[in-house]
Amino acid sequence: MDYEILTLAGLWNSGPAHWQTQWEAKHPDWLRVPHRDWETPDRDDWVADLEAAIARCKRPPVLAAHSLSCSLVGRWAASGSPLKIAGAFLVAPSDTDAPGYPDCTTGFQPMLLARLPFPSLVIASSDDQYVSPRRARQFAQAWGSEYIEIGNAGHINGDAGYGPWPEGEQMLLNFCAGLPL
Repeated sequence: MDYEILTLAGLWNSGPAHWQTQWEAKHPDWLRVPHRDWETPDRDDWVADLEAAIARCKRPPVLAAHSLSCSLVGRWAASGSPLKIAGAFLVAPSDTDAPGYPDCTTGFQPMLLARLPFPSLVIASSDDQYVSPRRARQFAQAWGSEYIEIGNAGHINGDAGYGPWPEGEQMLLNFCAGLPL
C-alpha cells in the first residue's frame, strides 16, 4: 500500500462490530482520527482534529470516512488548509439536512455541495436511514465523486452487518490503486 489510511468515524464513533474498527485491527497502520466529543460533534473541533491528523502523516493520506465524517471531509476541504490528501473513500454519507437527522451536531448544516479538490468515491446503500439514494447520488455528483450503490445495506455499519466487510476493503484498496502516485 502506497498510502497512509486515516479512518474517520461518524456520529457516536464506530464500535467493535464496525468495519472501520475491524479494518484498523487488521491493518495496525490504518489510524482513526480521534475526537474529544463523539456525542455532540462540533464542526470546527472535528475539522481541527482532522487537520492535526493529516499534518502527522508522512505523505498525503487517503481518508476512509463513514456517515457524518463524509460531511467532515467536505468541511475540511473547504477550510482552506494548505495540507493535501490523496483521496477520500466516503461510505454512507449522512444527509445532515434531512428532517430526521439527529440534532446533536453543530456546524454540519447545510450540506456542502461543492466539488472536492481530490479524487473521491461515494459508497451508498439503497435503504440507508440517514440518506436517500437520490441524495447520496446528488452528493456524489456535486463532490465530483465516483458512485457505487451496494443495494440494501442499511447504514453500512456494524448494526447492519458490515463488520469485516471484505468487499468494502477491496473497494478501498482498488480506489487507492487507481490514485496517481
